[in-house]
Amino acid sequence: MLPSGWTCLGMVRHLAQSERFWFRGVVAGERAVIDGPADEPDEWLVGSEVPVGDVFDLYRREGDLADTIIAGTPLDAAPAWWPEGLFGEWRLHTVREIVLHVITETAGHAGHLDAARELTDGRLWMVLPE
Repeated sequence: MLPSGWTCLGMVRHLAQSERFWFRGVVAGERAVIDGPADEPDEWLVGSEVPVGDVFDLYRREGDLADTIIAGTPLDAAPAWWPEGLFGEWRLHTVREIVLHVITETAGHAGHLDAARELTDGRLWMVLPE
């Protein structure tokens, strides 16, 4: 756990919520996502009572749902919904742009996960020779 209370498991739950927001909400326009809370209040802070498997199952489930939505939606299609005002003037105009955005966000967070894991257990994943 980092000093902020952030954990690797919290990051995995955040990534699940990101898949839900971008693909089920923005791309598919699912009312349950649009009308629900934008983020879980404790999305980043997962209590010890939450089973690890539940968080990974959530991420897998949201990934599977996202894959289904992507497979059934043309990449040049406009999003079904856009959260007006949430991002200021910034906007993504096509499903392709949304997919690339989520890939970029996930890749960045994968680096965060690796750094947090190293801070937690001290092991190095990949070390380049000097």
